[in-house]
Amino acid sequence: MQHSPGLWALAWRRLRADRVAMLALAVVAAFLLMLLLSAGGLIVADWEDEVAVSYAPPGFAAAAAAAAAAPAEPAELAAAAAGAPRPANEFDPLAEDLRQLRAGHGAGAMAGAGPALRQTLPFGADKWGHDVVKKTIKGAETSIVVGLVAAALAVGLGTLFGAVAGYYGGLVDDFFNWFYSVFTAIPSILMILTVAAVLQQKGVPTIVLILGLTGWTAPFRLIRAEYIKHKAREYVMAADAIGASHWRRMFSHILPNVSHVALVQLSILVVGFIKAEVILSFLGFGVPVGVVSWGSMLNEAQNELILGKWWQLSAAALAMAVLVTAFSLLTDALRDALDPKVK
Repeated sequence: MQHSPGLWALAWRRLRADRVAMLALAVVAAFLLMLLLSAGGLIVADWEDEVAVSYAPPGFAAAAAAAAAAPAEPAELAAAAAGAPRPANEFDPLAEDLRQLRAGHGAGAMAGAGPALRQTLPFGADKWGHDVVKKTIKGAETSIVVGLVAAALAVGLGTLFGAVAGYYGGLVDDFFNWFYSVFTAIPSILMILTVAAVLQQKGVPTIVLILGLTGWTAPFRLIRAEYIKHKAREYVMAADAIGASHWRRMFSHILPNVSHVALVQLSILVVGFIKAEVILSFLGFGVPVGVVSWGSMLNEAQNELILGKWWQLSAAALAMAVLVTAFSLLTDALRDALDPKVK
């Protein structure tokens, strides 16, 4: 007797046939592997080491940065390099020290103070001389955990509340609708700040709770509507006729047919929560001092852009764009693979 494949076996078969989905899956898996290696201290454990001068430019832009930073008086610089005396400047008390540094007289004195700092890095350095590539990898550990775990918490709560409200209806539905109305009546930023003020702590678990407890309303509304529509269909009535319990009908029969809605919401919330972490870090409710994330990097980069230092912003934005795009493509493909109406 030949058994028909189950829901997840069929979904995996459809997913493997989609090359874009498999590429997106490989990118997401690479980010998750990088997260695990970083959390275990196997890579970028030394991201806080000062390895370069402050704001060291990327290697591919070093020539342009050096040309832009060159003084406007080449004749005077040539005289300083030759050791010629420079007229004293009463408005610049550091002029003589700068002349000596440019002439190279200070290099020998600084050599014994520690290892030589690099002038360029593959993708530049930040204000403290940290490697931006290592900092981006370490920041991914925080941002990915916040985005995925908080989105999973929000979608889990929204799916549970929506399933119960849509399936049972009546007073149960009225209670959850009232609860939903209370949360949506308050502006989201005020709700986030309220939960943050109640928790009175900083750190990744706090950010996850703040975003998860305030982000369940959109999944609730959509899942509730799907359960209201599906609970009266023939396959649910057939499950009731063979004696399936309410919870089995809700989560074994109806949930697989509405899981694509939850996956779409998961994709949307992951993107939104990674952005929300930036806002929380900016307002002082995000990651504590000493913990790096893509949000804290973007927060630092807004001041660096005034000085023309664009590489930290570019690194964090590029990493976020790659992960968000790959995750969105993967969840879209998984939604289509799980949707029973899509052949």
